[in-house]
Formats: sequence, C-alpha cells, structure tokens
Amino acid sequence: TVIPTPPIIFANALIQYNTHMTIRIAKTTEFHKIWPIFKSVVATGDTYVFPPNINESDAKSNWMAPQNTVYLAEDNGLVLGTYILKANQIGLGAHIANASFMVSPDHHGKGIGRAMAQHCLIQAKESGYNAMQFNIVISTNTTAINLWQSLGFQIIGTTPKAFNHQTLGLIDSHIMFKAL
Repeated sequence: TVIPTPPIIFANALIQYNTHMTIRIAKTTEFHKIWPIFKSVVATGDTYVFPPNINESDAKSNWMAPQNTVYLAEDNGLVLGTYILKANQIGLGAHIANASFMVSPDHHGKGIGRAMAQHCLIQAKESGYNAMQFNIVISTNTTAINLWQSLGFQIIGTTPKAFNHQTLGLIDSHIMFKAL
C-alpha cells in the first residue's frame, strides 16, 4: 500500500527551467489537468501502448485506476508532467514497483522527467518496494533509456517486435530494472 506524503519542492532542480517545482499526489478529480499532456504524448504513437486516438474517459480509467498513485509536477499551478506509481504485479509480485511518466511536450528537455523519476524512486522505496521494473520501454525512446540508465536501471531483457510504432512498424521493447 502506498502512503500519501506531502509535496516535495525541488528548489532549482530544473536548471534550464529556473523554477521551483512541486510534485504532489493528484486528486481523482484532477484528471482534466493531466488529459492535455496524456493526449499529446500518446497521439504520436511512438512511446506508449495506449491507442493514439484514446478518448478522455478511457485514458482517465487507466491513469487514475484505483491501484495507481498519481502524481503531478507543477509550477504555480501549471502542470508540467505526471507519473503513476503502482505494484508491478499483484500478490507475490507486489514487492516490485512499476511506474509510467509523461512530461508536457512544451516542457521537454528541462529536467522535469528526471525530477519526477527521482521523486518516484524515493516514493517507491518509502512505500516498501524493494525494486522497480519497467515492462515495456520502447527501443527507439533513447531519451527514456538514457535517463533510466543514468539512474541505475539496467536492461534485463528485450522483447522482439513488441511495439507497433506508428511510423516504424514493429520494433523491440526493453524490460528495465533497478533494485531500490
């Protein structure tokens, strides 16, 4: 079970952004703040398994599912990104965390993803998880792969042609893992 924690403020964590960013648990009524980011991220069909034309209701059902703890990264009320933290599996596999991250395309390259990832690793450890695993990291998403590797994740497996990339067709995905 994930215990809610107070927001963490990353003072000057975003060197290029030059701001204070707060990361906090999202309320279930706040999906409307997440939806523009979600929609723009999945519309490209190059990093997430969600259908590029997913509707808001289906997106909300998935992202705000009861087993997920949803976080918002904000700067003075402007949502810069979001992530979810959950158990990778149920029951006897619930000691390993899983997470998904989305950063507003308007704010890519400003350290927001890294700040959320660092926050997530802290939250996962404090919540009692002993590792984190990503089940499908798209092989062409080098930005994510480089970020995860810089934070100590390793590629522990590759699934051939697991992802139907909207412009490249069937491509590989990686399983990435880090002990906490």
